[in-house]
Amino acid sequence: MSADRYYNRIQEVLGRIRSTQMEKIGRAGEALAVAIARDKRVYLFGSGHSVIPVLDVFPRYGSFTGFFPLYDPRLMWFNVVGPGGARELLWLERQEGYAPVFLQSYPLQAGDCMIVFSHGGRNAAPIEVAMEAKKKGLTVITVSSLSNAAAGAATHSTGKELPDVADIAIDNCVPPEDALVDVGWMERIAAGSTVAAVSVAMALVAETGARLAAKGVRPPTFVSPNVDGVEKEHNSRVFDEFTKQLFSRQP
Repeated sequence: MSADRYYNRIQEVLGRIRSTQMEKIGRAGEALAVAIARDKRVYLFGSGHSVIPVLDVFPRYGSFTGFFPLYDPRLMWFNVVGPGGARELLWLERQEGYAPVFLQSYPLQAGDCMIVFSHGGRNAAPIEVAMEAKKKGLTVITVSSLSNAAAGAATHSTGKELPDVADIAIDNCVPPEDALVDVGWMERIAAGSTVAAVSVAMALVAETGARLAAKGVRPPTFVSPNVDGVEKEHNSRVFDEFTKQLFSRQP
């Protein structure tokens, strides 16, 4: 079955991440834990499908305060046609100069961290978010396909691709074409980068939490209300803490 082939291929991808990227994930987890322990922020950014791991990190059960997702509706897949449609998104995320303007609305500070997700790592939006964060003194962590970076020339005017800007460049271990399954057509189908990126995102949450615990730091953490013994107002208090953190800085 092609479904079996997909699961085999995605297990290979996850296995490569586990066997080759854990040292980087560990270093990244330490950087994130240090930032959160010092009341700094961990920002996350992705455009197109790469917003999915950003959406999955926070807020959700099993995650904790300190993560600040950056969302731009113009860079998210809301529609195929019409306002916010695919053509607009694909054009906009390739335009140089847009991302720095977008980031003007956010109070980035030295000592914060920025995690940028982008399978291809060549579009202007993720590259310039990373570059702008680096200029402001943030630790930049990227999650992208390093084989894609090696497969062709950069398209940004600086000649840089996303991993070139990173302090820690994590490989999602997905091939450049992203799709994993051959069904006899010219094109492969069934993408792998989303599963890979979300797995790295959750690994970073797990590693960051463990390192915070080792430092004696316990940030407010979302818990499923289906867990026995969870107080009714627990998650409301987590939201209150996030709101307090959010408004503690001026843009």
